[in-house]
Amino acid sequence: MKLNYKIILHLLGLLLVFNGGFMLLSALISLICQDGVTFDLLISGAVAVLLGLLAMYNTKDHSKEMNKREGYVVVTFGWIIMTLSGTLPYMISGAIPSFTDAFFETMSGYTTTGASILNDIEIVPEGVLFWRSLTHWIGGMGIIVLAVAILPLLGIGGMQMFAAEAPGPSADKLHPRITDTAKRLWLIYFGYTAAETILLKVAGMSFFDAINHSLCTLSTGGFSTKNASVAYWNDQPIIQYIIMFFMFLAGTNFVLSYFAFKGKVQKVIQDEEFKLYFKFIAIFTLISAVIIYFKADISQSTIYHPMVWGRAESSVRHALFQVLSVITTTGFVTADYTAWTPFLVVFFFGLMFLGGSAGSTSGGVKVVRHLILIKNGFLEFKRTLHPSAVVPVRYNIRAVTGGIVFNIQGFFILYMLSFIVGALVFSMFNIDFKSAIGLAASSLGNVGPALGDFGPVNNYGGLPPLGKWWASFLMLIGRLELFTVLILLTPFFWTKK
Repeated sequence: MKLNYKIILHLLGLLLVFNGGFMLLSALISLICQDGVTFDLLISGAVAVLLGLLAMYNTKDHSKEMNKREGYVVVTFGWIIMTLSGTLPYMISGAIPSFTDAFFETMSGYTTTGASILNDIEIVPEGVLFWRSLTHWIGGMGIIVLAVAILPLLGIGGMQMFAAEAPGPSADKLHPRITDTAKRLWLIYFGYTAAETILLKVAGMSFFDAINHSLCTLSTGGFSTKNASVAYWNDQPIIQYIIMFFMFLAGTNFVLSYFAFKGKVQKVIQDEEFKLYFKFIAIFTLISAVIIYFKADISQSTIYHPMVWGRAESSVRHALFQVLSVITTTGFVTADYTAWTPFLVVFFFGLMFLGGSAGSTSGGVKVVRHLILIKNGFLEFKRTLHPSAVVPVRYNIRAVTGGIVFNIQGFFILYMLSFIVGALVFSMFNIDFKSAIGLAASSLGNVGPALGDFGPVNNYGGLPPLGKWWASFLMLIGRLELFTVLILLTPFFWTKK
């Protein structure tokens, strides 16, 4: 079957126009802040918009038919085109003159990884910082729409399971429900962002810092306007509690937020993934807090302020913040968890493989996949004892089809293989073992902070150029659920039938 290249180019052009529009918004912020890069951002936005309009004009006679193969191409190349065009504000303004570094920073933004090569964030012009945060926000919303509205239609990653309960399309109806889904999700996403901005401003942040951190929290991104990240406000716990609350929301399935606003709270409370997500956070926070309280040196200013509430509160707050940050793959930092105890270093490394809920902006494997794998593993014991019995895996009462279980198993195996290969390639750049496995887990899971030389208080500036390109690739495949990108690398995908 021949690919419909015209509709692919038309949609990529539309994404460029969309991207350029946000660059022009950044130019407006630059003008308000008078940071000296307004014209640079205007040029960046104009170039993206013009290229997009040109692509759309030359493909205006495209066929409306679009099948799965075109869907894979649009999703993958859409992210790449957005990233390539997204480097313009960095390069034209001179904030990041290197194309490799600008590409890495932009890919980290759109994939909501939050890994940065910038050594001094606070000297970057406000308009560029706002653009940097916007790349998170755009990428985060794109992921929600993909997870709930698009990927179920492509049969990717077991997402069909949530499509049945989503306020959107089923596998056989693309229009108009997919449009309704996108609108509702955008409204919730925008509403949460606005609410967090207001709360952070009231709590003591400047408006500029508040809106940037809100953009990066709801997208579970992790870029900050401060070199110390959220640790900058360690003497203002209320700010950190506000960010924690919205990190928790961002890590939940946005469809559940829709149900909650519709008054269907029981659907939220009874959702198995949400319950396990909540339990994971509670248990892991308790474990971390106890160890921090008794074992970690919390006399450091990066962890504890003696004038604020006390040691117990500080231990619980930093434990909860870092657990939420890693599980939801946000990547904000209030303390260097790699300096606490060896147990907690390994502990937080393991959390990098967990991920938030499906249908959220989080990266990682996702809680529901772990849940299905665990349930299926226990049922194997029963099947061994009763080989003739039909014992289906159940999720939210409904039986999960064998196809979805196999899909999730395949995803997990592919994810772990990608992690192993990722670490091996990083080791080829003379990166030590601890740093290499941390880089692979963090890049693939879109976490941000890694281990070793690339831990929470460091950045990725010291990564060799080829290492940055490899990390960018891992970010992309991890963000787009592996299959979406990797299927394009198979020869049969391009074979005409």
